[in-house]
This record gives sequence, C-alpha cells and structure tokens, in this order.
Amino acid sequence: MKAKSDVNDSKKTQSHQERLLASYILTAAHFFGLSGLHRLYNGKIGTGLLWLFTWGILGVGQFVDLFLIPDMVDEAEARLKLKAGVSRFGVPLDVPVTTSQVYESPKKEETKPLNLRLLKAAEKNGGKISVTKGVLETEATFEEVETTLKEMMKSGYVSIDNDPHNGAVIYNFHELS
Repeated sequence: MKAKSDVNDSKKTQSHQERLLASYILTAAHFFGLSGLHRLYNGKIGTGLLWLFTWGILGVGQFVDLFLIPDMVDEAEARLKLKAGVSRFGVPLDVPVTTSQVYESPKKEETKPLNLRLLKAAEKNGGKISVTKGVLETEATFEEVETTLKEMMKSGYVSIDNDPHNGAVIYNFHELS
C-alpha cells in the first residue's frame, strides 16, 4: 500500500508528464502550419502568437523550443499553482497560521549570556540574588543558575551569604550593592 505522500507525488509527476507530452505533440503541429501552439498552451501568449504568425520564426524558434519545453512546463505549472493559492512545493499560501505553528524568536534577554542576565537580576534586587530569584528572572534552570553563580563566585565577583530571615543562600555582588 502506498503512503499518501507517495500517491500525491505520483499524481504530480503524472500531471507534469502529461503536460510535457501535450507540449511536444503541440510542437509537432508546426508541420501542419500551426507553430507556437505549445507556447500558447504553457501560457506564453505573446511569443505563442509571434510563433504562430512567423511559422515558429521560420522553424528555428520552433526547433530551439524542443529543448526549452521542459522549463516552459515547469513555469506554467508554477503559475497555475500560484493562481490556485499553492506554493511551488504544494504548501497552501492562504492558510491562517496559529501561534503554535510559528517559531517565536527568543526574547532579547534570553539571547544574552546567563551571567549577564543574572547580573541584571541582582542589580534589580540591590546586588543580592538567590538561585530561585535567578531562575525566575532569567527563566534558566536551577542547575544552570546555580552553576553560573558558583563560577562567578570562584572568579571573585560574588560572595555567598545566608538570608537572615529565611536562611536561603544569597549571592552578593559587592559592586552592585
């Protein structure tokens, strides 16, 4: 049993091949004095009429078109898809997009390094921050916040204290207090 996408792909290929075959058959109409029908069929009205009235530019243009027909067919199919509201790849162009389908870019704050976001959070809190407050302010994980604060402590930028009211571990940024 074929998958649905395989069936759709085979239909697209079949339609493309049918249009290609019809274009080549219409090219053969040149031998009956009707040049340019393949161009008219593929939506190239101006050059199709030119070919029709000049016998395919005396047959030279008609001959060159034998090599250009596959591209003409591709362009014609793309125009038809666009007219039908579908992209070249078969994606509907006018379907409303829900917010769950859209990739939301990260907030400006989240693109900054975590240590900078923690510094800004500590600055808001008088130079002091706990791991929990750091998580709330930066939306990083507890592990990430705690690891970053410990690294900053090793560098000498931060010291550790306990909150006298609840005993929570507080990281003090001396330069910010």
